[in-house]
Amino acid sequence: MLQTTARPARAVFVRGAAGTGVRAGRVACSNRALPRGTRALSTTVFQPIAASERIATLDVLRGLALLGILLMNIEAFSGPLDLSFTGIDPHWQGIDRWADGFVYIFVQGKFFTLFSLLFGAGFAVMAQRAEVAGRDFTRFYLRRSLALLGIGLLHAVLLWSGDILTTYALLSFVLLAFREAPRNWLPVLGAAAYLGAAALMLLLGMLIAMMPADAQAGQAASALVDIAAQRQAYGHGTYLQAVAQRLADLRSSLGALLIVGPQVLGMFLIGAWFARSGAIAQPQQYRRLFARLRWVAWPAGLLVMLLSVRLLASIAPGRFDMQTATAYALTALAGLLMCLGYLAWGVRWSARLQWLAPAGRMALSNYLVQSLVCTLVFYGYGLGRFEQMGRAWQLLFALVLFLVQVVVSGWWLQRFRFGPVEWLWRAATYLQVPPMRRDARG
Repeated sequence: MLQTTARPARAVFVRGAAGTGVRAGRVACSNRALPRGTRALSTTVFQPIAASERIATLDVLRGLALLGILLMNIEAFSGPLDLSFTGIDPHWQGIDRWADGFVYIFVQGKFFTLFSLLFGAGFAVMAQRAEVAGRDFTRFYLRRSLALLGIGLLHAVLLWSGDILTTYALLSFVLLAFREAPRNWLPVLGAAAYLGAAALMLLLGMLIAMMPADAQAGQAASALVDIAAQRQAYGHGTYLQAVAQRLADLRSSLGALLIVGPQVLGMFLIGAWFARSGAIAQPQQYRRLFARLRWVAWPAGLLVMLLSVRLLASIAPGRFDMQTATAYALTALAGLLMCLGYLAWGVRWSARLQWLAPAGRMALSNYLVQSLVCTLVFYGYGLGRFEQMGRAWQLLFALVLFLVQVVVSGWWLQRFRFGPVEWLWRAATYLQVPPMRRDARG
């Protein structure tokens, strides 16, 4: 999605919500060599996939997830990070309150999970193709993960502390351990990991509820100090002061892997099943599954989300008691169910959503550009619009920015094979410089 501090009171506030899907390599294979739903390809070299060999639906879904991530993250760009993702802000009124409620109920936690799922799907596709090609996938994927880790750390320190790429990179090392897992175990293990994080939230809530009142008050006061530091550094500080604050936020965020890690890993595993089963490549063979996700999982998730809002619509900074933990656990469950529903709807309407595909093909570059543009607009070392834009205007700004990215992505991909950061990522992964321009040979 979605990273937080090591302190229990803030461990459930997921910072950032984006990642990028994994692109597959090209290999020579036969149809019978791959699981159902994987296409036969035409070359013998394990290298970046050609545009004609891509699974188009994955790019559409990445574009859809990228839009949802920006709609969620815009709140964290425009104000203190630790005040974001805490329910419906009671200070908003009128259309701003409606906008805040819409994002909280329909967007927050639903699209970072979708992006995580797609990351796992990309992993499985690459593993299949490497196996058929007889290539050493582990060494290749370790280089890919290390490169992503470097990109994520640079993003977290130099651009925005809500980074999700570092989390993705770290957990991609864990994902390798499940490469040989039986296919039908993947969704079970994934759901167990994801829901295990929700159960851990409840356990933390119980433990904190048993703490002395003065300890709980001290924890809340510490959270307010951190929020004040973010407000000063990001809203009024210089670029170097913002970098110093981002370093502090990064240390805190890594401590949140106890909660965020199982959620992300769980979605990785579920996504790997969707790829290995062929459900995304050949959805017509899984019509009943996708129908259930659209008409059962998504409505059920919405009901759970509304129950969470009913229980606790707004969460005070630093508060993490049993009621808060229960609300967060329900929100996490709703995020899983609604994410799967959005996946199914995206597959169903993929032909009509093809206009999202260019942005999805450049998901990593677009994610980083979102951070660059938004921090320059909102932070003190830029235009200084920090905490000065209404919630509805935030969403409008996010929509306009995303539409511009779709147009620019289409223009770019007519001329170049990869997005600029995707090109660098591939160069580090394959230890060779891939041709960039479409008229380039090689």
